[in-house]
Amino acid sequence: MTAAPTADVLRLEGIRRSFQQGETRLDVLRGADLSIAAGEIVALVGPSGAGKSTLLHIAGLLERPDGGTITVAGQRCDGLGDGPRTALRRSAIGFVYQFHHLLPEFSAIENVVLPQMIAGAARPAARQRGRDLLARVGLAARLDHRPAQLSGGEQQRVAIARALANAPKVLIADEPTGNLDHSTAEAVFEMLVEVVRSTRVGALIATHNLDLASRMDRVVEMRDGVLVGQ
Repeated sequence: MTAAPTADVLRLEGIRRSFQQGETRLDVLRGADLSIAAGEIVALVGPSGAGKSTLLHIAGLLERPDGGTITVAGQRCDGLGDGPRTALRRSAIGFVYQFHHLLPEFSAIENVVLPQMIAGAARPAARQRGRDLLARVGLAARLDHRPAQLSGGEQQRVAIARALANAPKVLIADEPTGNLDHSTAEAVFEMLVEVVRSTRVGALIATHNLDLASRMDRVVEMRDGVLVGQ
């Protein structure tokens, strides 16, 4: 795959994060650096416990680092208060997890509409964007189905559409195909790549699937608290 990257939409510099376990300090991130451009897809690999999820949480403004700088969509945000961080996360970052975390009582389109309305969008505009996004991920005929009526692959497609609902600059994905069988994972991955390319979002995707990782633009490995292979 070849991206046509432009300006960085995510930049992490010197990210440090430690945790205290009893009398022992565990240094999970020891100065991790990463930059991702618009339209670029970067795979994050490494063994379980290496700190990938911690890095994703920090990049997604869900967790604060002990040190280092974070820039999202051109805005320095490591020093922001909780309110501005939440607002930036809502407008500039989309999340996809291994488990879809859809709201079971709502239909596919309602799951995509809700984050838009929370961000202040009018319902008619939110529904139209929801229809467009679900059509883009191949679910135009499943708008009114609840998650229990959808297959695992369809549920994850809804989750991807939801992550893109507010037109983020950055997409953070943690094992987005890890809960799917091989053929479904392939289909979801190809769809995810197409959507990332067409929307020019910058994507950081953690995966244990080295075949999928090798088909992204770059592969970075979490090793001893830093990122290598850039």
